[in-house]
Amino acid sequence: MIRRRLVPMRTASLLAAAVLSGATPLAAAPADPVTEVMQVTEGNWADDGTPYEEIFTEERLQRLFSADFIARYRAAAALPGHDENASLFGYDVIVNAQDGCPLQGLAIKAGRSAAGRTLVTARFVSTACFGDAPEFRQVSEVRFEVVEESGRDVIDDILTGSDADGYASLKAELDTIANQ
Repeated sequence: MIRRRLVPMRTASLLAAAVLSGATPLAAAPADPVTEVMQVTEGNWADDGTPYEEIFTEERLQRLFSADFIARYRAAAALPGHDENASLFGYDVIVNAQDGCPLQGLAIKAGRSAAGRTLVTARFVSTACFGDAPEFRQVSEVRFEVVEESGRDVIDDILTGSDADGYASLKAELDTIANQ
């Protein structure tokens, strides 16, 4: 009985020491910024009246994205005629479409880290409400390159496409927009 009491007391003491020292008892994971982006995307495609949210708000850019991504985004957004209240893109860059359905079967998985990067994948079905044909049941995959900056994991690029057709970089698209 004494042994059982010591373990929780030690754990509580360690947690209290971490809080008092300003340390975070549980470290953030590379999938965390991706999870937030996917939650916003899920809400944007929900058919429950959830209001649309822009993924690339100034607050989210600062918190979830790398300095390099932010610089490219700002260069593209600085073009004359760009409405700062509108998206830079004419489509949802996560779902990679203008039309879709509520996302089904969302799964997020972080791969191994290598050379300071972690590839985090999000898989989902975004066209199931279009019908029962196999093409409407295909699983889409979005790849997020996550890097660590200033001690936190941030998204450095978003890659859409497929293994068969290749993946397109959102940073490359931002560069194209900026150079028009």
